[in-house]
Amino acid sequence: MTRGPATPLPPPKERRRLRESAALTQPQLATQVGVAPGTVRAWESGRTTPRGRKREAYAKLLKTLAEEEAAQAQAQAPEPEQEQEQEPKHEAEPQPQPEPQPQPQPQPVAAPGPTALTPAQAFDALYAFGAPALVRQTFLLTGRREQARESVERAFQAAWERWPEVARDRDPVGWVRATAYEYALSPWQRFRPRHRHPEPPPADPGDRTLLNTLLRLPARYRRTLVLYDGVGLDLPETAAETEASTPAAANRLLHAREAVAARLPALADPQVLHRRLAELASNERLRAAEPPAVRRGGERRARLRTRAAIAFTVALIGTTALTVRTAPTHYEPPVSPGQAVRGVPHRVAPGALSDEELELRQKLRDQVQDGPERLLPRPE
Repeated sequence: MTRGPATPLPPPKERRRLRESAALTQPQLATQVGVAPGTVRAWESGRTTPRGRKREAYAKLLKTLAEEEAAQAQAQAPEPEQEQEQEPKHEAEPQPQPEPQPQPQPQPVAAPGPTALTPAQAFDALYAFGAPALVRQTFLLTGRREQARESVERAFQAAWERWPEVARDRDPVGWVRATAYEYALSPWQRFRPRHRHPEPPPADPGDRTLLNTLLRLPARYRRTLVLYDGVGLDLPETAAETEASTPAAANRLLHAREAVAARLPALADPQVLHRRLAELASNERLRAAEPPAVRRGGERRARLRTRAAIAFTVALIGTTALTVRTAPTHYEPPVSPGQAVRGVPHRVAPGALSDEELELRQKLRDQVQDGPERLLPRPE
């Protein structure tokens, strides 16, 4: 069976404009198409493209919204005035009319184009759009409010340091999210003094139970579950962000869902789990810092690292120069270590010899000295 050509779709920006012109939110549009809100968000940002029956339903809905918008614009457009011809009351001889003088034509006014944003303004817009949601998502990974906020700030500071690269990325929010998750789940976090003091748990018992269940999962399983059921990414995108193959990501997701359903049977349905994760993250009062403060903090950290690198380089050069200056220029043989002489009596003050000393003196006199004995001729 041959499948027909895929239904054409408008560009991602046009999809978002059609949805906003129809006063529809992403969850409402996702309900009409039958997908998760995160999937609609990915379609409108251009990160993914719908396929199969979802593509047909999405294209049909966008076509309907475009037709409704065109019909509404046509209804609001003013009708052209019809020229009414006046019939002459009586016939008269034509009189010569003066030649009309040419009227000056109005110059067309160029429409103002989109104002280009400065790098700081573009970064502030990205931070205001993605920081609040990223703080809530990171809280689901760590269970610590301050650590979640700090991880997102560090990720945005890293994005500001590499802003030309991040600004050209297809999904800047995804780049920042991956960096924030890596920092939040770093094993070095457990050695920080802040990690030794637990934070107060959520006030709601259901939220507290769900958060404890998430924290009991391994870090890789927890991250896969948050990305797929919390953020709403597709399985290939989840696998790419967790640096795993698609079968491995699917296996982690299934095990994580089984562990959650074993303790909370009401969350066995993925839709219910998605709603509860969103509620858990929204119930906490998590606030992100202002964009200018984040940018200044990143620039200050960059200056400190630069100064530390310069100081280390200067110290290394100074140490090398001192070593070259004080190092010997020729070979100096080492001094052999001294050896203790045994058998020699200790030096004593002058006086009468003791019995041991007298015995030693007699022994030395009686013994033959070292070397060959003296040969004397004897007659035969």
